[in-house]
Amino acid sequence: MKLKERAKQLKKDIPAVFLALKKKETPWYAKVLAILTIIYALSPIDLIPDFIPVVGYLDDLIILPLMVAATIKLVPNDIINQCRIESEQIWKDGKPKKWYYATPIVLIWLITIALIIKAFL
Repeated sequence: MKLKERAKQLKKDIPAVFLALKKKETPWYAKVLAILTIIYALSPIDLIPDFIPVVGYLDDLIILPLMVAATIKLVPNDIINQCRIESEQIWKDGKPKKWYYATPIVLIWLITIALIIKAFL
């Protein structure tokens, strides 16, 4: 599979992983990894900051696809295939409008800012 094809597949697989998280047929260990994968994908905080030349983007190019691939391997094939089909339908009408999914990220940032302010006061 070429790089462009993998990038397109990754774009489809991240929402599919999110949908698999909601399925009761998905094993608990796959749900745990799915939660970690989604948090990492949506988090503005990287393991390696992006401002470090070259190395900063490696985590986005390597870690995230590995986490998605590992999650997909843990989810049964019929469930992940169904979730891929459902994820294509989600994006058909444009971007989803459910902003409450950003709540955990906003909370992390607010706690981080509060801790920084507290440390300097």
